[in-house]
Amino acid sequence: MFTRQITDDLSIALVQPSFAKNFYEIVCREREYLSQWLAWPPHANGEAFFESFVERSLHDYADGKSLTCAMVYGGEVVGNVSFNSINHELKKVEIGYWLSQSFQGKGIASSCVQALIDIAFQELVMEKVQIAAATENMPSRKLAERLGFVLEGIITRNENLNGRVVDHAIYGLSRKGE
Repeated sequence: MFTRQITDDLSIALVQPSFAKNFYEIVCREREYLSQWLAWPPHANGEAFFESFVERSLHDYADGKSLTCAMVYGGEVVGNVSFNSINHELKKVEIGYWLSQSFQGKGIASSCVQALIDIAFQELVMEKVQIAAATENMPSRKLAERLGFVLEGIITRNENLNGRVVDHAIYGLSRKGE
């Protein structure tokens, strides 16, 4: 199983069936919070939802299409970070992430996203990493900016978040020296 130790108490681990229960527990506690910026929490109505998610994620990983990892802090699953897509032809990945509200402000998401950036450029030899965030999702946007991403543009009316249509800010980071 793919794992990457980031600090003594933080790692990312390829999703596995046993994580479904952890993901579901987070959503049960934080459904309203997570639904602000993610479309799926209202539909996560049991562990089976996440079991199916993990199965799809592992198939896509095996096919080289994505890499979906749990953020593990102090031995506890606290969120998710992924290459939502890996485009080998364009040498580009798109990163997505979500973190339990109760674990925010500790640098967890930033450190995990940085680990994926390193994997993208050093191991997968990608040329570009992209992040899309709702324009009003300032914590996500600030994370991208802190890690050196550049705002490339705004796509209007890009996603329906549970009945609320939002615009997306698209951030890009290119391989250094290119």
